[in-house]
Amino acid sequence: MKKRPIEFLIYASGVLLVLASLLILIQLDEIWMPIFLLLKAILIPLFIAIFITYLLYPIVERLHDQGLPRTFSLLLIYLLFFGGTGFAVYKGAPVMIAQLNELSEQIPVLAETYNGALSHIHRHTSHWPDRLHERLDRFIVQSETYAANGAERMILSCKVLFDYALVAALIPFLVFYMVKDINTMKRAAWYLTPPKFRKRGYAFVRAVDNSLGDYIRGQLFVCSLIGGAAAIIFWLFHIPYPLVLGVLIGATNVIPYFGPIIGAVPALIIAFTVSVKSVIIVMITVAVLQFLESNVLSPIIVGRSLHMHPVVIMLVLLAGGELFGLIGMILAVPSAAIIRVIIVQYIHMRRSVH
Repeated sequence: MKKRPIEFLIYASGVLLVLASLLILIQLDEIWMPIFLLLKAILIPLFIAIFITYLLYPIVERLHDQGLPRTFSLLLIYLLFFGGTGFAVYKGAPVMIAQLNELSEQIPVLAETYNGALSHIHRHTSHWPDRLHERLDRFIVQSETYAANGAERMILSCKVLFDYALVAALIPFLVFYMVKDINTMKRAAWYLTPPKFRKRGYAFVRAVDNSLGDYIRGQLFVCSLIGGAAAIIFWLFHIPYPLVLGVLIGATNVIPYFGPIIGAVPALIIAFTVSVKSVIIVMITVAVLQFLESNVLSPIIVGRSLHMHPVVIMLVLLAGGELFGLIGMILAVPSAAIIRVIIVQYIHMRRSVH
């Protein structure tokens, strides 16, 4: 009993020491910032290469199991993936930047159109409370600011791709050697892991891969199909900014349940400034694509690999959106799946001990 206060003091001193060290580290940013930038320049391409390797390796293995030589399978998938990606960036990035610049310039015009629509609504809703009118006005102003900032951020993101072209050029080489030597890397990771953690670590990685692997690969493929189809349809029917709207619809389609609604809103807003016919075309396009995605593409390509109840997914999405916005909603489901695996593994470990 007498040791407890001493243990508490040691623990508190350790915490204070860590906090003081962090404070000193923050103050010495001129020293560690170059190191941070160097690590960032190294680790970001490395993590991207690891993620692409994770996506491509099972496909290479499946082709190899079908009788194709492993080297030929690797080169085929490698050329298709990076060739297609490079061609899409080469052709799509300039068009994307041009459409984003045009959209950024047209935002005041769009806002003026909606202000006129709001004035019309005000005349027909004069009996509504003043507070409600104020909230509508505030919503329009906030939406205009958010759209302008969002367009500028997307333009900068596209330009950053060109700024980091040399770094991005290393990623295909990293991926090639990672896929080629992945078995050697697995053995190295096994021997570097402390023996008492090897079995648990292997079981955890297998469980995460079984839960998330097919889901991530399938979702990326489905979202690419949905976004590409939306962009082509909007282009055929002369909806403004088809590539931008297609990318938004494809990107937000990653979010279960809420994603299609989030992606459809910008398209409907822009279509509203053109004509009623354009609004109907956008509504029908989004509805048909979501029907195909929900009833044809996702069941075949993605399947039900998450093993999570829809109610749990919705609650996780709401929590992610509240904490981190749109990015939080995109990352919410994979994060929840990993947490689920951790809990299941912990329960299994506890039962095996007892």
